[in-house]
Amino acid sequence: MRHNFRNFFSVFFLGGIICLGHSLAASTSSTSKQPPQLHGAYRFERAHWIYVHLQGTPRQIGFQHGYLLAPEIDDAFHAIRLENTHSTHRDWAFFRDTAKNIYWPHIETQYREELQGIADGAKAHGIHDMDLWDVVALNGFMETPDYYLPYLEHRARGSAALSAGPPGHCSAFVATGDWTRDHRPVIAHSMWTSFMNGERWRIIFDIAPQHGYHLLMDGFPGKIDSGDDFGINAAGIEITETTITGFHGFDPNGIPEFVRARKAMQYSASIDDYERIMLAGNNGGYANDWLIADNHANEVGRLELGLKVHRLWRSKNGYFVGSNFPSDPTLIKEETNFNPNNPASSDNARHTRWKQLMAQYKGQIDAQMAQKFLADHFDAYSKKEGPSERTLCGHVDTTKRGIPEWGYPPYDPAGAVNAKTTDSSMASKMSIYARIGRPCGEDFLVQPFLAQHPQFAWEKSLLRDMKGSPWASFQGNDRAASSTSGGN
Repeated sequence: MRHNFRNFFSVFFLGGIICLGHSLAASTSSTSKQPPQLHGAYRFERAHWIYVHLQGTPRQIGFQHGYLLAPEIDDAFHAIRLENTHSTHRDWAFFRDTAKNIYWPHIETQYREELQGIADGAKAHGIHDMDLWDVVALNGFMETPDYYLPYLEHRARGSAALSAGPPGHCSAFVATGDWTRDHRPVIAHSMWTSFMNGERWRIIFDIAPQHGYHLLMDGFPGKIDSGDDFGINAAGIEITETTITGFHGFDPNGIPEFVRARKAMQYSASIDDYERIMLAGNNGGYANDWLIADNHANEVGRLELGLKVHRLWRSKNGYFVGSNFPSDPTLIKEETNFNPNNPASSDNARHTRWKQLMAQYKGQIDAQMAQKFLADHFDAYSKKEGPSERTLCGHVDTTKRGIPEWGYPPYDPAGAVNAKTTDSSMASKMSIYARIGRPCGEDFLVQPFLAQHPQFAWEKSLLRDMKGSPWASFQGNDRAASSTSGGN
């Protein structure tokens, strides 16, 4: 028996070596066959985020993006297609036609090349059911249903066709001077959206473009901009935003927001640059309150950008917060149906909570404190602790109220899906903290949720668990072996 076992072990060991050799050879062969456009590009995963480094010309960056994230882009594409066609009762051909006829004519060459590169890269990696118009439609997946389609309906049927307006996305703040621990800028943001696409919002893009500044941003597979718009660039500009609730306005002859947002993040060296780029060709799509920090000038700003109305506030000793509320009276009156006098709304309750936290922690705010803010579960309206649609860490899935002014029904599987923050010292090194999933770290589990709320069964095929994850740090030119410490 001992002899037989020894023979078996020898054969097994030799077979293992041969298999390992074949595996290594296949791996080497696969690597050697990678397209030359991938030179210098790479990806790795950390704390459930996917980090991709992209570099070169617009077409190279696009190809690298499409190739390295092909499985994620394919998956995200099907989720967006399901959600958008379900919510609008329009087929996907409508979104493709919008991409081709409304967005494409107003996209400048460098971003046309990048979008084509994404389609080409995904195809080279084996994704054959997407083409350029699908990629452009994916980039406009928030602009088309929430801005362009209401514009069409309003034009066809007048004011009677006006909807509640686009839903809110995000909670955020930026502060400097006496409000922060080191008297330098701190910025933070949590993304609010449906869990079906929010669970997929887990890419860290590190982009070193041929022209413009090196930039680091979180993002969605297949999009050239961040989409939820948290990023920093090598010129010391830090950017985030929250959407304007109840906004109405769109110019089909303007430049898509996803193009202007990417260009502003790539080319801005000041708050003035940012305002100028975002205003040029403004189409009103994805109307936001943009929160900006200039790390070199130690200045923060808030650009409230509608279609016809905009306003810029700025300060070297102050803060700006965002929770989907507009502030300029003219913009509120002319371009929204927002009600600033309803303290029970999600937007206004979170605004109140932001002001409470800023006052309470004045002089103590840093990146670690920002993480606690984004995970906050105190309802400033009811004055009770407990996650809901009115807390900074939004849990719409737990509340029978839903958010009617956003079109969110009771218990909608939606809310805060990720969080990011950076301070002046980190930003100077192109570094951020990020957490995927709820900012508080709690799980969202599909099976028990759908058992309690079967009205959302239409999402079952693409709705996924969103597990709590730790905070992790990322930086420009990061590598997989780098530190993963993220604070709290």
